[in-house]
Amino acid sequence: MYELVKLSDRDYYIDCPSKIGVHKTGRAECVVIDSGNHSQTGKKVLRILEEEGWLLKAVYVTHAHADHIGGCRFLQMRTGCRVFARGIEHSFTSHPILEPTSLWGACPPTELRHRFMMAEECDAEPLSAECLPDGMKCVELPGHSPDMTGYETADGNIFLGDCLLAKETYEKYGIGYIWDVGETLATLEKVKELKGKTFIPSHSEATDDIAPLADFNIASIRGIAEEVEKCCANSAFDYILRDVSKRFGITLNDEQHALIGSTVRSYLSYLRNEGRVEAYFDDGLMLWRRKDSLNDR
Repeated sequence: MYELVKLSDRDYYIDCPSKIGVHKTGRAECVVIDSGNHSQTGKKVLRILEEEGWLLKAVYVTHAHADHIGGCRFLQMRTGCRVFARGIEHSFTSHPILEPTSLWGACPPTELRHRFMMAEECDAEPLSAECLPDGMKCVELPGHSPDMTGYETADGNIFLGDCLLAKETYEKYGIGYIWDVGETLATLEKVKELKGKTFIPSHSEATDDIAPLADFNIASIRGIAEEVEKCCANSAFDYILRDVSKRFGITLNDEQHALIGSTVRSYLSYLRNEGRVEAYFDDGLMLWRRKDSLNDR
């Protein structure tokens, strides 16, 4: 863990729970892609870079979840590096309270304001093509997060953020967090067509063939959508969340209620947009039912 793995003459990644990309921009200068989940991770990253004799110039954010931006403030304070994030991810990186706020849907309780769900603030800048090192390109990968961004280097290595998850993650957790199901599926189809030397997902092994994992993620998401649809039996949201959690063996606590609850809502939005379920109101309750259930009445 926290081993520097070489991909090419200029590209590396730090093997840790959320893989951190490293791209050399000069003989003794580098940038990183994401920063880990908190300041302790930032310290480990900086130690690795210092041991190599590399000066950190910038952090490029894939998306603004705490496990990817948690080390930004420490790295910025220690090195003066710049931090770049695209679109909405820039706003969330600059104002991390937005992550638990978006999950909770209101002012979040104290139980959701900790380092695993809310990073420390840093001085982030909007990402543009002009901000990137020579030869590096943005790859738009929305879905898991609104403006998630992958990065392709001149050496042909592509850092994919959280646009797909390892099989082990689905086996362990049952459901992975998704902001927009439809966009996630479209992104996964896009990823299958990418041409690169090595693909580096944040939460899976680096590979030269990403298509099989993308197909597995697509199948898993479609399967989850079917299970959520089955739980729409003239049910209020809390009952749907309870039934989905039981189907996937998830024990809810404050964090899981926020994460899985937000994800189930995303699946309901997707199913509603696809015309597979509908919402209606009865006695002050918003209830959900499958469209085909109307034919059974």
